Amino acid sequence: MIRCEGTIFALTKPGDYPYVVRRPVIGVMGSHSDVCQQRAQRVGSWIASQGYHLLTGAGAGVMSEASRAFVAVDGRAGCVIGIVPTMSEDPLRSPVPGHPNPWVEIPIFTHLGVGRETGDEPASRNHINVLTSSAIILLPGGEGTASEARLALLYRTPAVAYLESRDEIPQLPSEILVTLDFSEITNFVSAHVIQGSGTAQ
Repeated sequence: MIRCEGTIFALTKPGDYPYVVRRPVIGVMGSHSDVCQQRAQRVGSWIASQGYHLLTGAGAGVMSEASRAFVAVDGRAGCVIGIVPTMSEDPLRSPVPGHPNPWVEIPIFTHLGVGRETGDEPASRNHINVLTSSAIILLPGGEGTASEARLALLYRTPAVAYLESRDEIPQLPSEILVTLDFSEITNFVSAHVIQGSGTAQ
C-alpha cells in the first residue's frame, strides 16, 4: 500500500508492476438550481486537496459549484467525474441540455434520463451516482437528493449531510447524519474512505 497526502489508497494488485492506484470517489449530491456557494466550494476544494476524485450528476447548481472549486485547486491529483443524463426521445442519446457542466473532466454518458422526481426508479442515474461513490456528501436539495440519500442507505454507501437543518433536504432519511460542522464532514468521509472498499487498510 502507499500513502498520498495522508490518505491510504488501494493498489489493485500489490506486488505487480506497474502499480495501479485506485483513488476514492467522493460523490457530492444536491440542488441543480441553488449553488449553495460557500458550502459547495468548501466541499469541492477539500475533496481535491485530499487527492480524491469528485463525482456529481454533471449538472448545474451544487454540482457545478463544487466542481468549479475542485478544478481550481493547484496540484490536485483527482478528476471531476460527471454522470451525464441523455434525452430518451433522441435515438443518438444526446446529453440533456446543461450537461455536462464546463467543469466536468470525465463525462460518463449514460442511456439514462434525468428520471422522475422520486429518483429511485431503476432508470434513474442516481443508482450509478451512489454505487460509484466511496462516500457521499449531501448538500441542500430536493426530491432527487433525498432519493440519493435513500439509495446510499440501500447500497450501504456512507453518506453525510452538510446542512443547517434537515429541512434543507425534504424527506431526508432519519438515519443520515446532519451537521453544519465542516470538521465532522471531513472526519466522516476520511474515516469511511479508509475503512471502505477500494482502499487499503
